[in-house]
Amino acid sequence: MRSSAQKPPSTSHLLSLAKAFSWRIVATLTTALIAYVITGEMDTALWIGGIEFFLKIGIYYAHERLWLWLT
Repeated sequence: MRSSAQKPPSTSHLLSLAKAFSWRIVATLTTALIAYVITGEMDTALWIGGIEFFLKIGIYYAHERLWLWLT
């Protein structure tokens, strides 16, 4: 584990949240596209993408904060 003196000084909760949000947009669009290709149903693809977006943004944020705490 690094000491707190070695942590980047500008790493904030808001930055982690912004990174999580921007990544989720890219990842959700990819998931929705894959779901559409597999099912051929736009409604199903949008449901899968919507559920995935909200669930995984929280999981990613927690993951990011855990890594910052550990390093």
